[in-house]
Amino acid sequence: MSFFDFMWTRRSEILLLTLEHLEIVGISILAACAIGLPLGILMTRRPAISRPVLAVANILQTIPSLALFGFLIPLPLIGGIGTRTAVVALVLYSLLPIIRNTFTGISAVDPAIREAGRAMGMTDGQLLWNVEIPLALGVIFAGIRVATVIAVGVATIAAAVGAGGLGTFIFRGVSMVDSRTILAGAIPAAALALIADFGLGALQKRFTRLLSLVCVIGLAMLVPSCSSGDKIVVGSKNFTEQVILGELVAQQIERRTSVPVERKLNLGGTLICHEALTAGQIDTYVEYTGTGLTAILKEPPSNDPMRVLETVRGLYKSRLGIEWTEPLGFNNTFAIIVRKADAEAFKLKTISDAASQTAKWTAGFGYEFMEREDGYAGLAKIYNLRFPGQPRVMDLGLTYKAVAERKVDLIAGNSTDGLIDALGLAVLEDDKRYFPPYDAVPLVRDAIVMKHPEVREALRELGGKITADQMRRMNYAVDGEHKDVKEVVKQFLESVK
Repeated sequence: MSFFDFMWTRRSEILLLTLEHLEIVGISILAACAIGLPLGILMTRRPAISRPVLAVANILQTIPSLALFGFLIPLPLIGGIGTRTAVVALVLYSLLPIIRNTFTGISAVDPAIREAGRAMGMTDGQLLWNVEIPLALGVIFAGIRVATVIAVGVATIAAAVGAGGLGTFIFRGVSMVDSRTILAGAIPAAALALIADFGLGALQKRFTRLLSLVCVIGLAMLVPSCSSGDKIVVGSKNFTEQVILGELVAQQIERRTSVPVERKLNLGGTLICHEALTAGQIDTYVEYTGTGLTAILKEPPSNDPMRVLETVRGLYKSRLGIEWTEPLGFNNTFAIIVRKADAEAFKLKTISDAASQTAKWTAGFGYEFMEREDGYAGLAKIYNLRFPGQPRVMDLGLTYKAVAERKVDLIAGNSTDGLIDALGLAVLEDDKRYFPPYDAVPLVRDAIVMKHPEVREALRELGGKITADQMRRMNYAVDGEHKDVKEVVKQFLESVK
């Protein structure tokens, strides 16, 4: 399928995500103007506060976007996942150009003009609205235009915290190593930035006096969309299998209940999903038993699948009010992966076999694997892996492309990933049984089980329905054949009736 065919077949989804993107940016810029314009004006009346205000705005601008989202997620009221967190982050990023240009524009008004206004008997307020702001309007608008372009770009990152928008396609494309999907999000986002810049320029020239009315009407139309009703919010992490499983849970609930379902897929990772679940921002997502044991509960690893499941069930229930439902039927353990050509050339079957080669190899791992209790540090110690330098750390989806293109030689992926077959890679056996079991299990908040017992029954029906081979085939259908996730899940659910 060509890129243009791909865009045409996904046109409805692209349009929906574009509208979501516009909504996030629109609310953020309106809110940033409501804060930044008065602050900029106040600074012209109180010059002493200009330095600290601009210093804070500059500091906010320098915080990396993903780090800022990470800081905001655990905060009460303004944090969590979804549009609210995205709007707060975008407002913070948009303040600097709006405040600075408002302050600069008004401060640059010729003092002689101010004196003439005072000589005519104007009050300070009249001088501001009738003289200073009209003369500074070009500079102020330039700040709003810069803030808008920044917001359009940063809003693509907001998909990592479940805010939707065109970043959904970009993150999905990275996890699938599919340039068409990445471009399906990147090109409309770039077009939006150009249109916004041009449109605000035209608005500045022709409709200046109408702007305040448009802003008020737009804010009134956009804010109600942030409200939520009685629904089940399904989340997932940010790689292909998790998106498939999130869609699987969502479709199963829709098929078996009458409760509306909202999808918050492609969230940043384990801790973001966990924080969202415990905070009630999402109601269910699929987790892996070994991940829950080591990454969340900080318990020592165990190789006994039943013991691990019983442990996480008991501790999640007692500590967090979260239920581990029935395992889906497959174990997606960490997999140490090399190129198939290297495995054949060096006769590598196990991780122990590969240990002797690591002195000449470069490793590449995802962010979580480098930090987890059951991650790189323990693996290197158990198998005596000695790489010539520190492993390269990158997004999990990019590690597959990196090893296939010989940028790295060994990675840690997931045993059921479709990209393993699609890119000609080989999985090495964990012969020392380092990795604990990672049985995939839907989690659901106790509050949802009590309120909607039919949702719990719908999840029960999924127990034992997915084998490792079936999961690998679904992953390959999305990663290797580039099929639509919703259609892949729909076909699977129809096949297991």
